[in-house]
Amino acid sequence: MAELPEADWTQRADLAALIAALGDGEARYVGGAVRDTLLDIPVKDIDVATPLVPEAVIARLDAAGIRSVPTGIDHGTVTAVLPEGPVEITTLRHDVSTDGRRATVQFATDWREDAARRDFTINALYADPATREVFDYFGGLSDLGYRRVRFIGDARQRIREDHLRILRYFRFQARFGSQPPDKESESACAELAGTLKGLSRERIGMEVLNLLSLPDPAPTVTRMKELGVLDVILPHADTEALTRLVAEEQRQGATPHAIRRLGALIAPDPPLAEQVAARFRLSGAQRKRLIHAAERVSGPKNAHALAYHLGREETEDWLLLEGQDIAPLQDWEIPVFPLKGGAVVARGVTAGPEVARVLLMVEAHWVAEGFPNAERVQELLDEALGA
Repeated sequence: MAELPEADWTQRADLAALIAALGDGEARYVGGAVRDTLLDIPVKDIDVATPLVPEAVIARLDAAGIRSVPTGIDHGTVTAVLPEGPVEITTLRHDVSTDGRRATVQFATDWREDAARRDFTINALYADPATREVFDYFGGLSDLGYRRVRFIGDARQRIREDHLRILRYFRFQARFGSQPPDKESESACAELAGTLKGLSRERIGMEVLNLLSLPDPAPTVTRMKELGVLDVILPHADTEALTRLVAEEQRQGATPHAIRRLGALIAPDPPLAEQVAARFRLSGAQRKRLIHAAERVSGPKNAHALAYHLGREETEDWLLLEGQDIAPLQDWEIPVFPLKGGAVVARGVTAGPEVARVLLMVEAHWVAEGFPNAERVQELLDEALGA
């Protein structure tokens, strides 16, 4: 019998209170928390499955004094608000109908039936909170041992139920998978890649960014291109540029960033970056950063001058995308231009456009000279006024 190893999260007092509130045999840990604990990697989110219907879950939590939020009650999900972090509780389900984008479900009481509707075998592992026994209905433990990402049952049927599973497959392959990948899973993803066109832009964008956030997504993204999947969601993507960027990030110890990596995949073309930002429904900050990355130009860079004008993050993007050193930015604070318009007016310049022109002239020389002290700024002002 496989057992869930002890982990910090399994010792949580608030989690024990939650399980007690639901009742003996009425709850099991499921999904990522079980999978990641078996792999001895940090657990982010804890999910609980139960045969209790949502109304019964809420009633039992209320009776135990545990606040709950019906975050997805139509699909059976209630979130318990606990002192050490929220926990999602979802009623066992089976699919009544699916159209590749959403599913109509009915609540169930059979654990295997619930497992059968999940995507990958390594995500369909359950654990008893009391005994820590792991329940594996579709060979997930074996696949986990081999670091194999495999759909439950018929891969094509799983994808037809939810087209986003194509992108989830590659994300999980990049995170957990070994080589060579599961042939049947890859074949199904390649065959049904066109179904991704029917998904919302937000869902695709979120999955792409989640994939690009992983330590080294480049081999998987390259494989997506080879299989024709990447061209459906991001035509003409430059996977070689992504490979170079990831290598540069690793060489310099830079923190990976999904938007920077997306910038590597697309050409340095701001209008194209605008289109991609709109296609993936990026936030305003993400859109701005992607466009900045697309504005990069080739050639040697003055890291400090660039950071002064663009900002630190955008400058790191430019340098890393161009294979240049980001070390000059470490432990360096972007200075504030010490000259104000009032100082120029005090020197006899009439307020208005001329003041702005003088300030820009002095600032340009100040940046070019490497941000000298205030005394030198006054000399630069003298020179500008003399000119």
